Amino acid sequence: MKDRFKDWQYPEFDDSGMTKYGWKCQHPENLKLGVGCDIGAFSYINASYGVDIGEDAQIGSHCAIYSVSTIDSKKGSVVIKRNARVGSHCVVMPGVTIGENAVVGACSFVNKDIPPDVTAYGVPVITCPHKGYHL
Repeated sequence: MKDRFKDWQYPEFDDSGMTKYGWKCQHPENLKLGVGCDIGAFSYINASYGVDIGEDAQIGSHCAIYSVSTIDSKKGSVVIKRNARVGSHCVVMPGVTIGENAVVGACSFVNKDIPPDVTAYGVPVITCPHKGYHL
């Protein structure tokens, strides 16, 4: 992964919060990105209350990461730790932390913390049963 991003640079945002990579962030001043993280095209990040995506983390295409939800009035920073993977078409809700090296399966709805080093998937998300940890 390091070779792929040897020239990694923090993205620039236009006036609407869009990047040249085809993903968007509202309130980019509250977004922290670790070196080498990768965010897929057509993803949306609402960083009103802070979003921190760690080094070498990967976010698939068409994901939505919310630090605020107008549907249920929840708010809180989202933390996606180093080397975590979030599959395409996932939704991550306010106040969630996804642990280091965790993998979230595509099309999952993440409304609870995901521990480090586990695989989680589903709507709502659960951790893989063989890990012995359920949310």
